[in-house]
Amino acid sequence: MKSGGIRNSFIYLMILVAVVLVVVMLFRPSNAAGEISLAGVIQEAQAGNVQKIKVEGDILTVYRRDASTPVKSRKESASSVEEILRDNDVPIGGAQGVDIQVKGPGQFGNVFGVLFNFLPLLIFGAIIIFMMRQAGGANNQAMSFGKSRARMQVGETPTVRFIDVAGQEEPKQELTEVVEFLKYPEKFAAVGARIPHGVLLVGPPGTGKTMLARAVSGEAEVPFFSISGSEFVEMFVGVGASRVRDLFEKAKKNAPAIIFVDEIDAVGRQRGAGLGGSHDEREQTLNQILVEMDGFDSKSNVIVIASTNRPDILDPALLRPGRFDRRVTLDLPDLKGRREVLDVHAKGKPLEPAVELDTIAQQTPGFSGADLANLVNEAAILAARGSLKRIGMEHFNEAVDRVVAGPERKSRIITKEEKQVVAYHEAGHTVAGWFTPKADPPFKVTIVSRGMAGGFTRSLPETDRQLQHRSYYEAMMVMMLGGHVAEEMVFGEMTTGAHDDIGKVTRLARDMVTQWGMSKRMGPRTFGRRQSMVFLGRDLSEERDYSERTAEEIDEEVRRVIEEAHQRCTTLLNEHRDTLDKLASALSVTETIEGDDLHELLGPAEGRHLPDADLSENSPTAIEDDVEKEKESKGQGQPGLAWGQSNITAD
Repeated sequence: MKSGGIRNSFIYLMILVAVVLVVVMLFRPSNAAGEISLAGVIQEAQAGNVQKIKVEGDILTVYRRDASTPVKSRKESASSVEEILRDNDVPIGGAQGVDIQVKGPGQFGNVFGVLFNFLPLLIFGAIIIFMMRQAGGANNQAMSFGKSRARMQVGETPTVRFIDVAGQEEPKQELTEVVEFLKYPEKFAAVGARIPHGVLLVGPPGTGKTMLARAVSGEAEVPFFSISGSEFVEMFVGVGASRVRDLFEKAKKNAPAIIFVDEIDAVGRQRGAGLGGSHDEREQTLNQILVEMDGFDSKSNVIVIASTNRPDILDPALLRPGRFDRRVTLDLPDLKGRREVLDVHAKGKPLEPAVELDTIAQQTPGFSGADLANLVNEAAILAARGSLKRIGMEHFNEAVDRVVAGPERKSRIITKEEKQVVAYHEAGHTVAGWFTPKADPPFKVTIVSRGMAGGFTRSLPETDRQLQHRSYYEAMMVMMLGGHVAEEMVFGEMTTGAHDDIGKVTRLARDMVTQWGMSKRMGPRTFGRRQSMVFLGRDLSEERDYSERTAEEIDEEVRRVIEEAHQRCTTLLNEHRDTLDKLASALSVTETIEGDDLHELLGPAEGRHLPDADLSENSPTAIEDDVEKEKESKGQGQPGLAWGQSNITAD
């Protein structure tokens, strides 16, 4: 029994003793009305008024001939009642004598006496045992302080397999070999192949790294030890290293086995990178991990799988061959992968026949597997909120909007003038995007307030592209400036609602000039280097590697790119002013227009589809898409954030 159980048992025992004492005190006979002395009983008996006496220990119950209610008395000497009555010449038995009935000793009297005599001893003994148990529990905790806290799952009852992980086909193929290593090690040993010591799963949050590691365990049907990197580190130096040793010992005893370390960057950061130069506990823990992974032999049959979304801050010694031999990258799923993820999470849920998962997958570029799981769950919640038995397409569309922009703010009250400004602002985004052929076509426009946005325009990319042209970014800048230009054109002045759009345009133009080599004036060169501190885990500033004159040229070029996009947007909206007015009027009435209704209202547009991209290696316009930069320009990394989303703020 644990010390906590022993402690609770003694507490309950003390409560029980107190209750018994209270009961004894309540039922203990007292000098209440109806009690007479023993001398009075003798006098009544001598006068012939006593018919019967019941004796229970020292308590006497006297039944008188002329009374229907008995009285109580107490015997205070060691002599029996018979002896006392005979000594006082009281006849016993017979028609005129006293009938005496003797029972066993009184329960409450004896119990009270025993408890009263032994209660101090019991309390003292309980205190001694309690203190000994406490000391023993403290010692046990101290001895187990360095034990691993990894959670072990038995391989015979797997809960996740590769079929449950969708949208990550290439990583699953890579990890299939790890399963083969664990199930058939002799197959690889026969040709002299060495089992990899470690596999590092790298990818953005929500892409399924933990689930994929569990699927490896489920496919191999081996024990699976799961622990977070932060669980190794304690405030006492040496505890983390002790836990690492204990974890690897347990895994070797249960080999073949898998050790999964989630968020290994918590303990595997570069050594000597702290603000003070080092972190003793974390570095000792990392050193122990390095030693243990080096200590694996070819027959240990234990594989370490770790996950992180910051591989750039890991210690180089951890990433070298012989420790983490393989790096498996999990990226955000493409269109086909998103459809597969939706199939997995929609399985078992009652869907209406009109639900088109292909359309939902097309509406959610940039969504991770966790985002899609949340989307399906939000749709189910919306259906349940309406007391419906099936999930409809309208619930999925609403769920997409909730994930992208937040829930509707139905309580927000705006004036008629503000509503008109928002309608023209969003109509400007939509018209500019629709009549700019290389921009993503608008799919939905609304002036319903959601989250911090007064309205938004959501585009629907026709395909997922890994490479983007300069013309695409120029077209998207025209679309982003549509709200600002529409306000200036219709009302003669602009509002603060376009500040988010202008910020995105400025960042995108600067990246085109300084990072992606898309400026003929500045040439194919990058300007500025990121400075970061690994201990803090983020970029802090940009180091200038160019002169002040070059900085002025960069500013001029960024301004030129933005002004060209602004001029193109102004010209386009002037040409399609009728469509702009018609769409703004419709939004003022219906508030939300999407899909075919929106495209029918906008009318045909020449060259609406994007041309095929030239993906050859020597193409001067084909550039590698920088994922982090693109996320920053598309709403600072928020999944699926629309280019035309605006934040309407009152002056």
